[in-house]
Amino acid sequence: MGSQKAVLVIGAGDATGGAVARRFAREGYVACVTRRDAEKLVPLTTRIAADGGQARGFGSDARDESQVTELFATIEREVGPVEVMVFNIGANVNFPIREMTERVYRKVWEMAALAGFLAGREAARVMVPRGRGTIIFTGATASLRGGKGFAAFAGAKFALRALAQSMARELGPQGIHVAHPIIDGAIDTAFIRDNFPERYKLKEQDGILNPDDIAEAYWQLHCQPRSAWTHELDLRPWIEKF
Repeated sequence: MGSQKAVLVIGAGDATGGAVARRFAREGYVACVTRRDAEKLVPLTTRIAADGGQARGFGSDARDESQVTELFATIEREVGPVEVMVFNIGANVNFPIREMTERVYRKVWEMAALAGFLAGREAARVMVPRGRGTIIFTGATASLRGGKGFAAFAGAKFALRALAQSMARELGPQGIHVAHPIIDGAIDTAFIRDNFPERYKLKEQDGILNPDDIAEAYWQLHCQPRSAWTHELDLRPWIEKF
């Protein structure tokens, strides 16, 4: 086994996932980051290295059981123990129910629910024997309520929330902190900037979520003493309705 502590971020995009990886890398963790296309990880791993941290990118399909199993085995063997696993795959789509295909519904479920199970199971398998570790599943507004056109996304996020709850009850007594942050609001991303310019303007008054601030909350979750573990917390801009 490698000797360095690792944080694994599954779904390390340009916003939340990347920010979480950078935050943990600042604390000395090797940021192991994944996307289906490893080439898309180069800017993130390069930035972490430029900031003085360590990172490794892995091209991995989180829906494929054998790839997820091999991912954990490789990190444990070549880097070190996975101390933190953050599952951060999005899968946010909007389709009227009469227009939604079986393929879309199944794919969203595979990305946001099945993949969460696979990652959570493998994290538990390596963490429980050590009696420590943090598992964080990124939730969304759709984790709590299904909106118009979001039948697939909400169904998958509901399932992910249920998985997190079940795992927390099972793994907490074994020393594993399982948390489910709910990100309730628009995040500062290129997608929001390009598709929702009016919403993006709210950035000037802290009206959309800053990925670095989300990452700080994730770091604080990992640092919590077990006498006061948070399982679920919601993060939203101060102007967001709820």
